[in-house]
Amino acid sequence: MSILSEATEIPRKTMIMFFLIDTSGSMEGEKIASLNDAMRETIPDIKDISDGNADALIKIAVLDFASGTEWITPLPQDFDTFRWQDLEAGGVTDLGEACLELNSKLNRNSFLQDKVGNYAPVIILMSDGAPTDDFNGGLAVLKQNKWFGAAIKIALSIGQDADNDVLAEFTGNRELVIPIQNKAAMKRMIRFVSVTSSRIGSAKAGDGFGHEAKEQQIVAEIQAERQELDPEENIDEGW
Repeated sequence: MSILSEATEIPRKTMIMFFLIDTSGSMEGEKIASLNDAMRETIPDIKDISDGNADALIKIAVLDFASGTEWITPLPQDFDTFRWQDLEAGGVTDLGEACLELNSKLNRNSFLQDKVGNYAPVIILMSDGAPTDDFNGGLAVLKQNKWFGAAIKIALSIGQDADNDVLAEFTGNRELVIPIQNKAAMKRMIRFVSVTSSRIGSAKAGDGFGHEAKEQQIVAEIQAERQELDPEENIDEGW
């Protein structure tokens, strides 16, 4: 048999999707239940995008923060084997500590050690309140991280009490802070933001399609999706 007739799998770079999820006490009840449902339904969609991408293997890393932080995924995990485990809510909102913990993993000695290489990550932050620790100090450290600077960063602002100024500081772009006011919007937007950012973030860069172009495309697609929300999904209250 000719060597050329044998199928050869070309190694793919890895793109990690980081989910930073606020599980403080204010998320208890319908908010955390809706978030769990949305994430469980979204995982197969991202797996399909990863399976169909010849250039990038997408992996997931989940950080739970409340009174302290915990990695639900001790290492980034393939979507082929990942199964969502429901999160529970309780405690305060240690977002500053979450920033420091994320910073500790965004390097080639930790989560970004793929031998073939890594695409810039996607980082999705979900929160419904204000930080209760030294957020500014934690973010200042994180902003020195070059991987964080290159990442696509999106924040889901859940309910009326979320601090959008804080979330905008995290993303570096207020247009990437997405308000979520009820259960219907929660499910729809978690799925849409996750799928859209995984698809665009894992696209091969080139011909002007770099970080800024990817971010602009995500902003445009999110804005278009929000305009398509039904009135019941787009109301300003509901939690």
